[in-house]
Amino acid sequence: MRSTTSRRSRMFAVFAFTSVVDLLIALQEDGYMMGFMEFYTKEGGPYLRTAHGIFICYWDGTVHYLLYLAMAAAIRRRKRYRNLGLYWLGSFVMSILVFLPGNILGKYSSEIKPTFFLAIPYVLVPCWAGLKVFNQSRAPTYCTPIMVQEEQRKGLLQRPADLALVIYLILAGFFTLFRGLVVLDCPTDACFVYTYQYEPYLRDPVAYPKVQMLMYMFYALPFYGLAAYALIFPGCSWLPDWALVFAGAIGQAQFSHMGASMHLRTPFTYRVPEDTWACFFLCNLMYALGPHLLAYRCLLWPAFFLHLPPGSQAPHKKQH
Repeated sequence: MRSTTSRRSRMFAVFAFTSVVDLLIALQEDGYMMGFMEFYTKEGGPYLRTAHGIFICYWDGTVHYLLYLAMAAAIRRRKRYRNLGLYWLGSFVMSILVFLPGNILGKYSSEIKPTFFLAIPYVLVPCWAGLKVFNQSRAPTYCTPIMVQEEQRKGLLQRPADLALVIYLILAGFFTLFRGLVVLDCPTDACFVYTYQYEPYLRDPVAYPKVQMLMYMFYALPFYGLAAYALIFPGCSWLPDWALVFAGAIGQAQFSHMGASMHLRTPFTYRVPEDTWACFFLCNLMYALGPHLLAYRCLLWPAFFLHLPPGSQAPHKKQH
């Protein structure tokens, strides 16, 4: 048991080292330091010099770095780190699902070098670690059966926070579908106006924004519908875990997307226009904050999502 704990702690320490390397790459590409990783970014990974690549490196070098240290410290102290691990898993998987296809499909596809295949173990090992995190036992809750029954008897109108989250999920779903149609070249006037006046970055030939919007449409959109269902009908015990994974994924994705939309490495014609910057920032910030509020709600008040003990079902659950 101790050797397994030690191996996991060392593994997260190695991941933390790779995060520092990514932070050095981002700082170099933004001109804050010179010469450390220049050879690698020019010869081995030119796609890391894009605006999207730079912001992925910033996120990995800050948020992932802190998560690695926190998880390694929790392992050494024999404390639970499952929630941190689920957030990290969502963030890491989303960055890979967008970055690797973007490299292959975008304008840098002709510059892919053999070093690109070094990403394979870099992907497989953390995914293995993420599955280990997912299989850990959940932290015990202190909700009694009576508390669970009372919470699950309440309708949606009696839970204003959940009602607000359901409304948010519906609006976010429509926004997700709309931006997916935009990158699929929907010919409607609304899509044309949005592309050229609010998010011209969606037309950038690097392909990262298009892949990102398609990821949202095919994976985030169904989750919004399922999460809304889980907030209406009690007993959906899967939501707290997946809300954490989803929050990590959307946090990483929105950070990279918003940053790249305004970065100087993005050609001027694809950057957010100054007169619509406030609207763009507000919409995308709300899109990023909503899943975090959902995860916070699920972790703080989990009674609504717990399974009732046999023979003590609440009336609302019988309808379900």
